[in-house]
Amino acid sequence: MTIEEPEPNPTSDHILDWLEDSVSFLPSFLDDPYGSGDISSYQWWDQGQELDQDFTSYTDNSINCNSAAVAGAVTPCDPASVDHLQLSDSSKKRKSPDDPAPRVAPNHQRKNQGRRASETEDGDAVEEAVAAKKSVGSKKATGKATGNNCNNGDSKEGRWAEQLLNPCATAITAGNLSRVQHLLYVLHELASSTGDANHRLADHGLRALSHHLSSSVSVGPITFSSTEPRFFQRSLLKFYEVSPWFAFPNNIANTSILQILNRVPSRSRNLHILDIGVSHGVQWPTLLEALSRRSGGPPPLVRLTVIAATSDNDQNTETPFSIAPPGDNFSARLLSFAKSMNINLQINRLDNHPLQSLSPQLIDTSPDETLIVCAQFRLHHLNHNTPDERTEFLKVLRKLEPEAVILSENNMDCSCTNCGDFATGFSRRIEHLWKFLDSTSAAFKGRESEERRVMEGEAARALTDPGEMNEGKEKWCERMRGVGFAGEVFGEDAIDGARALLRKYDSNWEMRVEEKDGCVGLWWKGLSVSFCSLWRLEDTKPNNS
Repeated sequence: MTIEEPEPNPTSDHILDWLEDSVSFLPSFLDDPYGSGDISSYQWWDQGQELDQDFTSYTDNSINCNSAAVAGAVTPCDPASVDHLQLSDSSKKRKSPDDPAPRVAPNHQRKNQGRRASETEDGDAVEEAVAAKKSVGSKKATGKATGNNCNNGDSKEGRWAEQLLNPCATAITAGNLSRVQHLLYVLHELASSTGDANHRLADHGLRALSHHLSSSVSVGPITFSSTEPRFFQRSLLKFYEVSPWFAFPNNIANTSILQILNRVPSRSRNLHILDIGVSHGVQWPTLLEALSRRSGGPPPLVRLTVIAATSDNDQNTETPFSIAPPGDNFSARLLSFAKSMNINLQINRLDNHPLQSLSPQLIDTSPDETLIVCAQFRLHHLNHNTPDERTEFLKVLRKLEPEAVILSENNMDCSCTNCGDFATGFSRRIEHLWKFLDSTSAAFKGRESEERRVMEGEAARALTDPGEMNEGKEKWCERMRGVGFAGEVFGEDAIDGARALLRKYDSNWEMRVEEKDGCVGLWWKGLSVSFCSLWRLEDTKPNNS
C-alpha cells in the first residue's frame, strides 16, 4: 500500500519536535558537542505523562536445575556439589532487593580467588569459573570509557559467564546430564538481570539453555514487540544517542546515498530507496534533512519502499531488532517531517511479504529514478544451505538493476545446526551477545534503565532464534560478487563522517577500513561487531564526474 501525505493532525507537532531534536548522524551535522543527557532532552516526550507500558510481565524467577528445563532427566541439585568452585565476592550473583532466590551454602562464601577445573567424562579439563575483577570506586561514570566491567572486552579471563555457559552447552550436546545439572546450578547462583555484562550474559544464557532443554520454559525478557509504541521509539532514540551499534552503519549508508546521488548526471531524477533494515524510521530524518540542504535542491520525488519484517505467530523466529510493537507507525512521522523540509516523500510499506518471496514486480521500480538498496542486519536470516535463499535473494536484487546496494551485517560465523553442533553455535551467539551487553553497559554508564533492558532483551533473542544464520564479511563479499555485483570504495565523506561520529561514543569503539575489499568494520575492544559494504552492478563503473 502507498501511504500519501496525511491530513493535518494535532499530534504531529509532538512528532515534529521529536524529529527536529533527533541526534544527527550525517557528517555536516557533527559539529555540536556530544551530549549524553537523558531522554528528557527530546521535547516531544512529556516526562510528567505516565507511560502506558504494555510490557509482558518479566519476573526474575529462579530457574532451578531440577525443573522442567531438564525434563526430569537431571537429579535434584545439591548445594554441596559446588563447594569446590572458588569465587571472589564480586563474582557472587547480584540480586535485586526483592529477589527470592535461595541463599548459598556457607561454605560457598569463600573470599579466596582462583579457578578450579573439573574433569568431564572424556577427561577434558573445563574451567568452570574465574574470579571476577572486583569493581573499584563509585558507580558513577568518570569518563567516556567507564561502564560495568567494560574493560573485559577481548580478555577471555574476564568473561567468566562464557566459561560457565559454553561448557554447559557442550555438556548438553554430549548428553552429560550430571554436568548439565551442576553448571545450571552454578549459573543460577550467579546470573542476574542487573549488574555487569557478565551477570546479564549469565542470566540470558541460562534462560536460553533452559529453553533449549524444554521449549515450555519461557525466555522471558522484555523485547520490542512487548512494549508500548511510544516507549519503543523512546528506547530506540536513547540507544542511538549512547551507542553506535546501529547509528554507525546508518551514518555510512546515509552519506553513501548522498555520494551516489552526486554522481548521477541528471538532478531531475527521482530517488527510490529500498529499505530492508531494522531502523524503524530512525535512520531517515537526517537523510531527508541533508537532501533539503543539497545543492540544487532535493530530488523531485523521494520514494521509500519499506520491506517490513513478518512475524507470523511467533515473533521469536524473526530477526532481532526487526519487529516493532503493534500500533507503531513511523510512516506518518516521516511524512510530516518531509513536509516541513519541503521534500516530496512517498512511502510504500510492504507488509506480509517475506524476503524469500520478494520479486522485481513487487518493488515497482521506474526507469526515471535512481534506485538504491539499503539492506541492514536482515539478510543473515535467510537460509544459506538448501535451499540457498540468501544467494537467490541477492539475484533478485541484481535483477532490480540498482544504482548501488549498501549491505551492513554482523561479522561473525554462522551458528546454525548445519554449520556446527548446538555447543558450537551457542558459543558463537554468546560471544556476539557479550559484545552487545558489554558495550551497552559502557553506553549507559552502568546505570539501570528500562530503555537498556528492552534493548538487551531484544538482542538476547538471538540466543533462541533458530533463524540466526550469520556469515563473516568475506563470505558475504563472495556471495555479492558471485551474483554480479562489484565492490566499491566508500567516499571520503562517508569515512570522515563515520570517524567523527564514532568519537562521540565510548573510546573502546573503533572503525577499520579494509584495503582489500573497501568494507568498513565496527569494532568493540578489538572484537569485530559488524561491517558495511558498498556495491554496484559488475558491468558498470561509477561516474565520478
